Amino acid sequence: MRRSILIPGMMFLLLSCSLPAKPSPLRPNILFILADDLGYGDLGCYGQKRIRTPHLDQMAREGMRFTQAYAGSTVCAPSRCVLMTGLHTGHCRVRGNGGATPLAQVLRPNDLTVARLLQQTGYRTALIGKWGLGDVGTSQVGLPTRQGFHEFFGYLNQSHAHNYYPSYLWRNETKVNLRNVVPNERPNGTGVASQRVDYSHDLVASEAIQFIRRQDKTPFFLYLAFTIPHANNEAGKSGMEIPNLYPYENTDWPAPQKGHAAMITRMDHDIGRILETLKEMDLDRNTLVIFTSDNGPHREGGNNPDFNDSNGPFRGIKRDLYEGGIRVPFIARWPGTVPANSLNRQPIWFADFLPTAAALAKTSAPVRTDGVNLVPTLRNPSRAPRRSQPFYWEFHEGNFQQALLKDRWKIIRRAKDKTVELYDLGQDPGETKNLAPSYLRLVKNLEERLDRSRTETPDWPTQKGQL
Repeated sequence: MRRSILIPGMMFLLLSCSLPAKPSPLRPNILFILADDLGYGDLGCYGQKRIRTPHLDQMAREGMRFTQAYAGSTVCAPSRCVLMTGLHTGHCRVRGNGGATPLAQVLRPNDLTVARLLQQTGYRTALIGKWGLGDVGTSQVGLPTRQGFHEFFGYLNQSHAHNYYPSYLWRNETKVNLRNVVPNERPNGTGVASQRVDYSHDLVASEAIQFIRRQDKTPFFLYLAFTIPHANNEAGKSGMEIPNLYPYENTDWPAPQKGHAAMITRMDHDIGRILETLKEMDLDRNTLVIFTSDNGPHREGGNNPDFNDSNGPFRGIKRDLYEGGIRVPFIARWPGTVPANSLNRQPIWFADFLPTAAALAKTSAPVRTDGVNLVPTLRNPSRAPRRSQPFYWEFHEGNFQQALLKDRWKIIRRAKDKTVELYDLGQDPGETKNLAPSYLRLVKNLEERLDRSRTETPDWPTQKGQL
């Protein structure tokens, strides 16, 4: 009798052990699209009335639109460094568009990028577009292919990326010659083309579509860093380089404003093509697509950010630590996971991307990070990210500046004149009323937090007694 009971039990255990393990949920593809100098108010879904962005507006209807998303910095290189490393500008390697040493704008081997983290977990990684965190010459260690990207196509140097008609781009670590002619071209590729054939944005968009079409069942991370609507600074007031001004050619706007708007609409069209490609490849429901900008709108290349209200309701533009310089559009789309047509008012920032990507890849984020995992709030916009540290920025051009956001309070401090400003963003998001004289105790507390929020580095020194 005992034998008749034991044998079936043993058989059940044996059969259970031989059954295949339940497959783990699929890890999603991650497509991160970054515009360059696009303002909070440049998209229709963020209040723009005249610049046409139908595909990004549709993306917002199909996903989640954030109203308080912050870039890593108010200029290019440090913002991208925060995005790639999950460390804010008081801790990360590249803290400005310059620096005190030749390697100040170069990532090092011990810098962990989101690309390397995802690569180590089996993702196929690619950067297409603008890098700005390492170039040939000074050191090779900062090149995208040395920082976790299997594939790279585009610009290494951020100054080279000013030119929309360059004589060459890079594929991995090899120059790809283009048909454009750039007289008096500088060593880093900067200049103004006299013969314009290959528009770099179009090449970048096509490369992204080709990359998506090549993918199989391996999850991928595509960092698509467009240069639109940055200006070609070397072209002066003709810096808004674009093959044609469609659909604004017949407006009575100044030429730079036609070019600025045409750039944004051209990018929007290509994002529509990319989203359609995901659907065609049956990748749509397993791909998180994020769209944002690296900082606020610019006043370069003849562009006037006031003409179409590029910074929306906020004060300041690129190179300011006011909201207009660092608050950016941020749209997340993932059909079936991110609620469609949802609005998220939770404050988030670029440093959150690395821990979020780690969670999506089902791996651990590094202990040293200034961001948090946003997956719960992507699934439910009412769920606030679990954040213990305030938001912090520092800016090194000219008058050293710092800004810190804790809850609704934002403090801005400038070193040279020792000025301090305090704003209640809950009541005054446009930063119109400086409350510092009325809240001296709070200002003192937040200044102490400013001091604790940064580490010294020889690449980005502050003058003695500045802080």
